[in-house]
Amino acid sequence: MSGKVLVAQGGGPTAVINQSVVGAVLESRKFRSVDQVYGALHGVRGIIDEDMVDLTQETTHNLELVAETPSSALGSTRDKPDAAYCKEIFKVLKAHGIDNFFYVGGNDSSDTVRIVAEEARKAAYDLRCIHIPKTIDNDLVVTDHCPGYPSAARFVAQSFMGVNLDNAALKGVYIGVVMGRHAGFLTAASALGKKFPDDGPHLIYMPERAFDEDRFLADVKAAYEKHGRCIVAVSEGIADADGVPIATKLAEEIEHDAHGNVQLGGGALADLLVDLVKRRLGLKRVRGDTFGYLQRSFVGCVSDVDQREAREVGEKAVQFAMFGDQDGSVTIHRTGWYSVDYRLTPLIDIAGKTRHMPDEFIADSGTDVTDAFRLYLRPLLGRGMPDAYRLRTVPVPKILKKD
Repeated sequence: MSGKVLVAQGGGPTAVINQSVVGAVLESRKFRSVDQVYGALHGVRGIIDEDMVDLTQETTHNLELVAETPSSALGSTRDKPDAAYCKEIFKVLKAHGIDNFFYVGGNDSSDTVRIVAEEARKAAYDLRCIHIPKTIDNDLVVTDHCPGYPSAARFVAQSFMGVNLDNAALKGVYIGVVMGRHAGFLTAASALGKKFPDDGPHLIYMPERAFDEDRFLADVKAAYEKHGRCIVAVSEGIADADGVPIATKLAEEIEHDAHGNVQLGGGALADLLVDLVKRRLGLKRVRGDTFGYLQRSFVGCVSDVDQREAREVGEKAVQFAMFGDQDGSVTIHRTGWYSVDYRLTPLIDIAGKTRHMPDEFIADSGTDVTDAFRLYLRPLLGRGMPDAYRLRTVPVPKILKKD
């Protein structure tokens, strides 16, 4: 690796994505053969517009402070580059003499790196392209898990732990909608907030299982009758047996995002499910929340394991570029309890593919997770997970209200 380095961030921010950027920047600055390290503002859009900053001149101290700060310090973008867009990216990289391109992001970002690498090969331009993984959805293939997911999962687990305590004090039905268009990993993390058998969430609905309204209502009714309350965790991307998102089936008006995808956020699904339970089951105290952006960059709820691994995938990206001679995506591989190794996986094996919750992680009921999932996730949540306790309710004999 030599010459100029460009680092960029894409897609949704996370609590640890800056660790990856700082890891790549500081590791690059260790090599005498590297002349300058640039950062693109707002991802690939910043490359196209030539909005870049010189990170060679940033102090190490401030970089370390930024690494500890959630969200995307360089800014991000929702642009989804096609082949023509990627050709423009390559033109800018070539014009600025960029020799190494590191892009931190999810599925779309890995595909962007793949196309840019192909353009460089066609032009016989010596450009090393490395994808650095991140996504709270945890839906990248090959890798054991994705940086950003553990911290978001920790937030979800702790949030449902708090909701459970609240709901136990003032009983009712609570529905929490969690991010996850195609994969239920983040919603499933709600189960890690449970301690006692009757703790919520009592029901967990993931995109990997078809959602049926009548079955849902029956499940809620059964849980309510058993516990006197019911907590539900729902992925925003739940769909029926035909693949139609439930949000579109229940909504009167359907919104779409810039990529033409059905808009699943914004609170619509939670409100619709709350209304459904109230109307069909006749329950009065029914509440719903949409976790939304809170999951992504929540300050003070960051997994130390996630921070360390996010830093290391940035460092390893540079090392792979320095000591190898191939493009690729950095992937995490679990090697023990708990340790990981890092490999460089061909971009063609990652780009444009989506990972789903494996069957062994989902209970036969379809509304809970298995111990295999709990064992998979728990070490990722890191140290200092809070705990909840109960009073030992030894009854005092009644005097006036004797049976």
